[in-house]
Amino acid sequence: MKKYHYKITGIDCASCAHEIETMLKKRGDLFNVSLNFSLEKLSFESEKEDLSKTLLKEMKKIEPSVSLEQDEEQGFLLDVLRLFLGSLFFLCSFLISSKLLSFLLVLLSYLILVYPTLKKAYFNLLSKTINENFLITFSSFGALLIQKNKEGFMVLFLYGIGKLLEKKAIRKSRNSIQELMDLQVDEVIVKKKEGYEVLSKEEVSVGSVILVKKGEKVPLDGILLDLYTEVDAKSLTGESSYQVIRKGEEILSGCINVKEAILIKTTKTYQESTVSCILDLIENAGEKKSEAETFVTKVSEIYTPIVLLLAILIALFYPVFTGDNFIQGFYHSLVFVVISCPCSIAISIPLAYFTGIGVLSRNGILVKGSTYLDRIREMKRIIFDKTGTLTTGVFQIAEIYNMENISKKEVLFYIGLGESFSTHPIAVAIQKEISFKLPVSEVSSFKEEAGKGISYHYQGKKICIGNEKWIKPKKKYKGTVLYLSIDGIENGAIVLEDKIKENAKNVIENLKKQQIDSYMFTGDKKEVAKKVGETLGIQYVEAELLPKEKYQLLEKILSDHEITAFVGDGINDSPSLRRCDLGISMGGIGSAAAIEASDIVLMDDQLSKIPRMIQIANYIHKIVVQNLVFALGIKIGTLILSLFGIVSMWQAVFADVGVTLLTILNTFRILKWVSVKK
Repeated sequence: MKKYHYKITGIDCASCAHEIETMLKKRGDLFNVSLNFSLEKLSFESEKEDLSKTLLKEMKKIEPSVSLEQDEEQGFLLDVLRLFLGSLFFLCSFLISSKLLSFLLVLLSYLILVYPTLKKAYFNLLSKTINENFLITFSSFGALLIQKNKEGFMVLFLYGIGKLLEKKAIRKSRNSIQELMDLQVDEVIVKKKEGYEVLSKEEVSVGSVILVKKGEKVPLDGILLDLYTEVDAKSLTGESSYQVIRKGEEILSGCINVKEAILIKTTKTYQESTVSCILDLIENAGEKKSEAETFVTKVSEIYTPIVLLLAILIALFYPVFTGDNFIQGFYHSLVFVVISCPCSIAISIPLAYFTGIGVLSRNGILVKGSTYLDRIREMKRIIFDKTGTLTTGVFQIAEIYNMENISKKEVLFYIGLGESFSTHPIAVAIQKEISFKLPVSEVSSFKEEAGKGISYHYQGKKICIGNEKWIKPKKKYKGTVLYLSIDGIENGAIVLEDKIKENAKNVIENLKKQQIDSYMFTGDKKEVAKKVGETLGIQYVEAELLPKEKYQLLEKILSDHEITAFVGDGINDSPSLRRCDLGISMGGIGSAAAIEASDIVLMDDQLSKIPRMIQIANYIHKIVVQNLVFALGIKIGTLILSLFGIVSMWQAVFADVGVTLLTILNTFRILKWVSVKK
């Protein structure tokens, strides 16, 4: 089974993308089909060779403009030109005295404006699908047939304007996401004994030394070997100010080196790197749709046929009850069709969510799908991991304790030797404190016990390093402590300090104001957890938890079905991030597993992004509700009036295309509001 990926363009609405995806899923030779409308990507698995030509032919039956190579900018300009020429020919028809020539100009104007919609309607009918394309075509040519030329023209003209605005909004949001897609670097300069060699990103192994020139993107996560540099991480974090990275500190892939050329020692392969995790997350962002989008998609499948049936009944029976002629009956049926077109709802809801995801990504908040925007708004509880989430995760050694048979330097040596094989924040902090060389090649049988500690063999001795639950020391110390035992005998301990993040308290207070309860789960000691909880004002604190115990406690909390979020950064948090309603991970220091397991990634590890995220999600919901209420209210009111013959085609045009334009313009407010509130 081979996996295929295609760049697919020319799809200008989410509903068309859904139809194409549904059609492809029905094929027996394709598996795991996914069409990501936001990123214009089609992926599937198949045992057959390249199916692009066959699939393109099938897709064109639903969306004639679909292409694997089309230039989006040229497509937009072509639509503008079509709108201009169609309008020009229609206006010229009023300047011609010859009725025949005037009619031909009107007909030409109609054909120019309706061509894309007519083509789509034709292919839709071939695939036994009736949607808004058919309704627009039917109503405009119906108006032409009964000599309501101006009304028919306005239907097509305003519909064209709506499509242009929709494409503009999609392009703006897509550009926000595309900035993140451009983070990766295909070729990497690797330092060798004999010089430098250019390798593909997949060929670079952990521990390689790579060269990143001035102005280039960092291709892989690693440790800076030079004295210092500055990086532009705007595409990752949304923050415009440069970040200073010093020797020995981690530098993330996707950042741009703004200083002179630097050397980096890689700590992850490309598949495990920050960029790879982000790209996987973004590529799947279109798969998780909100309930509103899913509902609109399902209703649209049966809505249009019902509208056509009702229009036929109006055309047949309106003259019977009113005494008007058939032409009047047909006219009122056209009015009903125009009013009933679902454009405003079908366009504005997915567009609002799509725009919101793009805006959030520009703010350094990556969301896997629109369904999670609803969960953000409905969130009632938020559970925080402590280390690296509420605290900086940058530990410092506060004290070293030793027994009579061992020196403090030896305690640091044995603990440092074991922790050199771990990526835990505590391990990283200890390694920074060690100035001497460690004989890592002499270590064997290394083993890491989640939530307990590590063990290894060195020169025939069994070394164990961990918390008091695992080591069970006779002499205990306060704070975050790592105990050392050699061959089962207690030999010393290291006490570490971790600072609370600067804005953590403000975030907890902000959540309280929004009536969101805050919890803290940690494997740290009770006295440390209690102190952090009291400082931040967290209502519920659970300490000395193993990863399994965190998960079990989370299961218990989730039993009341309140929307609950979990915020974590480490690999140990992955089960909880997956299990909760909303998993939020720290992208900067977070592990690849945590990012993969989460639904939302905060790219700069700033907790202040959480209230910001809630604020944006609430505003997006406000826009969606406004669009729904406005569109449905106008349509229902106009439909009722049309049954009594009060509404003309002009009012019908406003009820459909005019409302569509207004809902799209209203959706644009998300972009403007977020930039003002930033």
